[in-house]
Amino acid sequence: MRLRRRLALAAATVALLLAGGCSTLAYYAQAVQGHLELLAQAQPVEELLAAPTTPAPLRERLRLAQQLRRFAIDELKLPDTRSYRRYAGLSRPAAVWNVVAAPEFSLALRTWCFPLLGCVGYRGYYDRGAADRLAATLRAEGLEVLVYGVPAYSTLGWTEWLGGDPLLSTFIDWPEAELARLIFHELAHQAAYADDDTGFNESFATAVARLGSRAWLATRPAARQQAERADARRADWRALTQRQRQRLQALYDEPLADAAKRARKSALMDAWRAEYEAMKRERWAGYAGYDEQVAQANNAGFGVQAAYDELAPAFERLFVRQGGDWGRFLAEARRLAALPKAQRRATLDALH
Repeated sequence: MRLRRRLALAAATVALLLAGGCSTLAYYAQAVQGHLELLAQAQPVEELLAAPTTPAPLRERLRLAQQLRRFAIDELKLPDTRSYRRYAGLSRPAAVWNVVAAPEFSLALRTWCFPLLGCVGYRGYYDRGAADRLAATLRAEGLEVLVYGVPAYSTLGWTEWLGGDPLLSTFIDWPEAELARLIFHELAHQAAYADDDTGFNESFATAVARLGSRAWLATRPAARQQAERADARRADWRALTQRQRQRLQALYDEPLADAAKRARKSALMDAWRAEYEAMKRERWAGYAGYDEQVAQANNAGFGVQAAYDELAPAFERLFVRQGGDWGRFLAEARRLAALPKAQRRATLDALH
């Protein structure tokens, strides 16, 4: 309880910064305040497991999460931090809302740079209204914008002294394979992180999540069967979006007038949505899990997908090059993260 009181006091103090005139300071303030408030709601998992008032379904999911955390440390050699030893029930559907933006004829995400944190291709808000207000400002500048909910995020180990990153109600009920992927993904950010390179960081974590979940599911036949269906759809979706990114990039590279590009872009998007509907009918038995992403698809959305997927195959090949040894793989990822960005990307591109 003393930790909760300290966190609540810290959050209240930070809230005073929100009245400041500096937008960067205000952004930092809402981020710190939001995270402290989230941590103030977190309870030790051990206490929840022992409490007779904890609902049985939640108790089962918390046990599973602890097993996944232990597997990540023992088998995947991810850092043994204080993360995911606490649980917070939130009264909202997402931990934060990210705002991403890209020009009308480009897939390159706008980046924001901050002292200490470096540059990233998004801005995250604990309040959906604040995210929507930034989105409106960016749209007024002529950018294509996407606001999307994020179930979890990593503080990169910076909050160890506050108990690390907690498990959250926004993802605790996910299917076993998806819960494994998320926990492995977020813990991977604490294993290797490159400043100012969102694509490297997210693709690395995506690869860890894919490889780690396969290892976990190897001894979980019931969960593996369900996961294989989801993985097949996910692979189809990646291929579908990658093809569209390539088409759009080819169009944007052409020396055409804006009006001509705009018309051809509209036609490409209509054809892509028709391709998606055909895939749903023919391969997914009507599965509609990607409908919202398709409805909102724009350059910003395609840019985010590229950040998570583009380099992941190279990291999977790197894992094979390291003999499937997790310790060596993570050490190599950390070495790459320390290189200049151009050299880092060239090294990954050379993996075949």
